[in-house]
Amino acid sequence: MTIDVQAISDLGPDDRAAFFERDAGIEAVRGDVRDIVDRVRTEGDVAVREFTSEFDGIEVGNVEITDECERAADEVDDGIRNAIETAVANVREFHEAQLPDDWQREFSEGRTLGRRFRSLERVGVYVPGGSAAYPSSAIMGIVPAVVAGVDHVSVVTPPADELNPVTLAAIHIAGADAVYSVGGAQAIAGLAYGTETITNVQKIVGPGNKWVTAAKAEVRGDVEIDFLAGPSEVVVVADESADPALVAAELVAQAEHDPNASVVAVTDDEATADAVAVAVDEQVGDREREEIIREALANDASGVLHARSMSEAILFTEAYAPEHLSIIADDDESILERIDSAGSVFLGPNTPVAAGDYASGTNHVLPTNGGARVAGGLSVETFLRSTTVQRLSADGLADLGETITTLADAEGLEAHAASVRLRLDDETDR
Repeated sequence: MTIDVQAISDLGPDDRAAFFERDAGIEAVRGDVRDIVDRVRTEGDVAVREFTSEFDGIEVGNVEITDECERAADEVDDGIRNAIETAVANVREFHEAQLPDDWQREFSEGRTLGRRFRSLERVGVYVPGGSAAYPSSAIMGIVPAVVAGVDHVSVVTPPADELNPVTLAAIHIAGADAVYSVGGAQAIAGLAYGTETITNVQKIVGPGNKWVTAAKAEVRGDVEIDFLAGPSEVVVVADESADPALVAAELVAQAEHDPNASVVAVTDDEATADAVAVAVDEQVGDREREEIIREALANDASGVLHARSMSEAILFTEAYAPEHLSIIADDDESILERIDSAGSVFLGPNTPVAAGDYASGTNHVLPTNGGARVAGGLSVETFLRSTTVQRLSADGLADLGETITTLADAEGLEAHAASVRLRLDDETDR
């Protein structure tokens, strides 16, 4: 079999560690990345060009390619442009629904509290690329920033002898303000600290390889990031009603991303588990990226798992906290109600993960490596900051006065208490 079938109850400690302790693999390159980041920070464009030549084999003329993206959008095939525009429109519509409203209300007489939201001014989006085409990653990173109201969206994407026009077109159509032909750790450093050409930003988002991820870890603190993303993941929860071919298709689709991808099917029906493994075998040979798929299917973090009950399947899935969760089962909504930790969820047999990857409207930049236990994916909120607002009347402060001064005195912060008593005394004098 191309993929192992195992019972969850038979998994040993090492097996469980492979499933539950996934990582982005960044420690092996952390030292080299630190050197790259330091040089870009101190040497700017000189270091960017040197590393681009060394790692990409490209001698970059103009690092900024904003105009080239605009030309690509004008020249790209009509069918591709229409697909990009449809995806952008759907992603924009979904993210516009996330925009929060400023609010204030009186919680008690004389005590009005509220919250307001403002966008960041400058953000950077990493779009994987080079000779490959990742227009979807451009859309997913840029559109929510634009919807949030970010003033300046910078994009970095790896160079190539011939940059992919589809990716360039998507970058422009999605609404980027400036685009730079630079990739890897040097691109992240350029966004974080700025160079003669690249504008520094307040926050960096977007997926990349382990060099990109390690660089995001390195600059975090000097600039905000979204999260540290690792290889792609999917868990498919299925019952006996599921079509094994559809379950297998989800595993194969995510496996083609990366040899280190983790793809898992878990079912409470043993016959379904066996049928899924057979269907995977049948489908792999028809795929163009067969070699990558086979490597991913064979790694220790991939498998078809048989659970003794749906409850056991759900417990496994919750512990795994997948980037993508597909539920193909008669009672999918009920199963979902029992799973809290997942980046994005796909319900039913007609909702492939690829729909969210490209065009349904949800964002495909999602936490991996168990990150869904504590965080969600990229959204409008990623690019917003919130401020609390409050107003007290004289009576409102008087109502709180004893509480505030008592706690301030208990903490030994006499000046805090005095700042309140001064106002209360003034009001009494009046």
